Amino acid sequence: MKSIAIILSVFLVTLISCDKGNNHDSDEVTLTPTEIPAEITNYVTAHFAPNTINKAVKETENGVVSYEIYLSENIKLEFNSTYEITDIDGRSKLPDSAIPQAILDYVTQHYPDSFITDWELKLNHQQVELNNNVEMEFTMHGDFIRVEKD
Repeated sequence: MKSIAIILSVFLVTLISCDKGNNHDSDEVTLTPTEIPAEITNYVTAHFAPNTINKAVKETENGVVSYEIYLSENIKLEFNSTYEITDIDGRSKLPDSAIPQAILDYVTQHYPDSFITDWELKLNHQQVELNNNVEMEFTMHGDFIRVEKD
């Protein structure tokens, strides 16, 4: 009886694993350099000129397309379906040109010894993280909302 239960358990786990592998709601494709949309390569050139693109992935999830661009120096960029930047994750100082001016001005004034390592566009606000683990939220126009420390 135990062996039948074990066999059935293994069969069900295998069946479930196979089903998850065939999920048609999500699809990832690694892009060649020539397949990366020009708007994205232009953004990289304008704001991250010293960096090289190590990998580019086009993801379609539930019909929504997004792009993940992995740059040298451990920088990851995310773009939406209209090629607008939505997320920048880094470990070092992000280029000033990649940060909205009002946010950059606020951080420079209030945290002169720190710098921005991450920026994200949320549904109704923007968020940045500094090298000292301080996270801040700003309106879509760049007005300060709040700060929190990890």
